[in-house]
Amino acid sequence: MTQLTVWPDTDPTTVLTRTRDEAEIRETLAALGVRFSRWPVVDLPLNPPSDEVIKAYQTRVDEVSTREGYHFVDAVTMTPADTDAWREQAATARAKFLSEHTHDDDEDRFFARGSGIFYLHIDGKVHAVLCEAGDLLSVPANTTHWFDMGTRPDYISIRFFHDDNGWIANFLDDSIAHHFPTYDQITAES
Repeated sequence: MTQLTVWPDTDPTTVLTRTRDEAEIRETLAALGVRFSRWPVVDLPLNPPSDEVIKAYQTRVDEVSTREGYHFVDAVTMTPADTDAWREQAATARAKFLSEHTHDDDEDRFFARGSGIFYLHIDGKVHAVLCEAGDLLSVPANTTHWFDMGTRPDYISIRFFHDDNGWIANFLDDSIAHHFPTYDQITAES
């Protein structure tokens, strides 16, 4: 279930808010300029191709693309496998986004399966949004954030882009990300 946890950016041991209430999550995020909504989940095969995932959600994908002006949409699948190659690929993908960064474009992502956490560093606080299947989160352009998919990523997400090159990360020189609880720690508590 979706969860929002908020800490002061100087103290990851002090939880200011922890909620699973959808209305409270939506209201808190909206005050930050972050869009959050939920879609009904569609059953998908284990490792569907990108076009099959998009087709399953086509009406909603078209609505978001038209409303927000997105020109490119894809779907990414991360499914655990007990191979050295998969473990290396997952570790590389995870490490890439575990440091604070921004994008010059909005980052909209819908979780069709599984989960991941977006950590938003805004106004002296860190807002960790544990997104689950059915969640659509839009991180506004230039918002400092990081993303954690856990040590065994297992999700399918639809990503929306204004630019065919995707999101280009602008990494901060001094990241606080490593001070805060990880995906694995947060989901173990849930």
